[in-house]
Amino acid sequence: MKRKVIFMMYPKIGIRPTIDGRWGGVRESLEVQTMGMAKAAAELISSQLKYPDGTPVQCIISETTIGSGAEAARFAEQFSTENICATLTVTPCWCYGSETFDMNPNTIKAVWGFNGTERPGAVYLAAVLAAHAQRGIPAFSIYGHDVQDMDDKTVPKDVAEKILKFAKCAVAVGMMKNKAYVNIGSVSMGIAGSFCDPVLFQKYLGMRPEWVDMTEIIRRITLGIYDEEEYEKALAWTKEHCKEGFDCNEGKDLPEIIKKSKVVPADKDWEFVTKMTMVVRDIMYGNPKLDEMGWHEEALGRNAIAGGFQGQRMWTDWLPNGDFMEAIMASTFDWNGPKRPTPFATENDTLNGVAMLLGTLVSDKAPCFHDVRTYWSADACERVTGKRPQGTAAEGFIHLINSGATALDCTGAAKNESGEGCMKSWWDMTESDIDACTDATDWCRANYEYFRGGGFSSHFKTQAEMPVTMLRVNIVEGVGPVIQIAEGKTAVLEDEVHNTLDVRTDRTWPTTWFVPDLTGEGAFKDVYSVMANWGANHGVTVYGHVGAELITLASMLRIPVSMHNVSNDRIFRPHSWAAFGTETPEASDYKACATYGPLYK
Repeated sequence: MKRKVIFMMYPKIGIRPTIDGRWGGVRESLEVQTMGMAKAAAELISSQLKYPDGTPVQCIISETTIGSGAEAARFAEQFSTENICATLTVTPCWCYGSETFDMNPNTIKAVWGFNGTERPGAVYLAAVLAAHAQRGIPAFSIYGHDVQDMDDKTVPKDVAEKILKFAKCAVAVGMMKNKAYVNIGSVSMGIAGSFCDPVLFQKYLGMRPEWVDMTEIIRRITLGIYDEEEYEKALAWTKEHCKEGFDCNEGKDLPEIIKKSKVVPADKDWEFVTKMTMVVRDIMYGNPKLDEMGWHEEALGRNAIAGGFQGQRMWTDWLPNGDFMEAIMASTFDWNGPKRPTPFATENDTLNGVAMLLGTLVSDKAPCFHDVRTYWSADACERVTGKRPQGTAAEGFIHLINSGATALDCTGAAKNESGEGCMKSWWDMTESDIDACTDATDWCRANYEYFRGGGFSSHFKTQAEMPVTMLRVNIVEGVGPVIQIAEGKTAVLEDEVHNTLDVRTDRTWPTTWFVPDLTGEGAFKDVYSVMANWGANHGVTVYGHVGAELITLASMLRIPVSMHNVSNDRIFRPHSWAAFGTETPEASDYKACATYGPLYK
């Protein structure tokens, strides 16, 4: 039986051109300008923003301007069939606030009031924001810094920045809604973040947590529930592009308990981990090929947008580890070429998985999973290596390293137009970028003392100085979820210094040297303070300084930000946050999030 493929409708931005309702000259004189603002906003969004699949973000403009409650209701009905995740109300003039505003509690809201002297757009903006606040519906305020002439059809730079930030984060909210986080396995080694909290996913993110036992991977490999033709292609690519590196097991007289635990022969590890990668991808997303093979249920997938793999220890004590699979899932490419990266958490640290998801959605780049392993002061570095760090690393740095499970994009081997190392959106990855990332990586046999079942861990160093943002989601009893954000740079150390420090941890794993941007205050007083205030053993980095976007997204989800180094002029939260106090914005953030409660109550 042929099964119909179901496509998810894209989350869209609804544009609401509101207008003075007085017919007989006033409304008529404003129609062209008001609708022009709506079209300009829609063009801005669609030309600048993309969905995770690389297609332009879609906007729906109400069929006419909105000057009354009846018209507002009419176009609320229109939007209800279009999967509208957020609405942007635009106006150059006075309108009737409580009659024209968007009352739907399930959409994210912003209002752009034109800064002009001919008509009181700012007055409406203030009035409608007051209406939102009174009704308990947060809305973002967009108002240009400088006065424009009435016939000025341009979108000022500061207005454009706010519109794009709002739309980008609202689409992120829409992309998560009704999708699944797939827990493959359960809790790894007692890691608190591995305990999947359904409240976080359901009430804050609008997602469905699902659980799949790790034995499902074994079942599918054993029964051949995968595309054999693709497997041959994947294995050939792996053998060509994944060169083996240092084997830390050579020459060791390992205990019998370890020797007898490796059930997959070492020369079959690549075959196993390649199949494992394909199987987990199919569990997440489905595969129509499986339907053709008669595996109808397996072909459906889990409607996933993110996930994680427990691995340690029940899997890794006898089977090849998940590092290859996790690294390929998170990367912007595989044997089929460029692809959308999957936020996929090592050790099924679900809270870091959520951080990976949020970071990827706002950056459009691969998420890099790390242990926040070691703070190196300049003095300690000099003592151990004989050399004092210079440049970016001069005031100390943090060693980010994990068991070879992070995205290969983190090598920094891809090049931008200036020839500088960078990370790219998957749709910008070229064949030469992919080759550069794989050439910069070797694959070391897993340390059998830690991973008795063997496997391979990616090994590289981040070879370029790049702007990155580190983030983490934590859960605090009595508060709920909180987010930590640290913008900074990757540092490149001299080879001699790098090698000396790197081998003190694990020379078979990938290393990123991270230096947060310092403010001289609080958690960002110095590099040590960032390390000391980090709330868990793991963190995520994504390319670019996207801390402001993460703060905006967090406010939409009603998750407070516990620490960040984003300057106040870049922070964009709903207008009503100011009603909770303006002297201490972070305290106001906590109070506002607690008052409004999670987005999906």
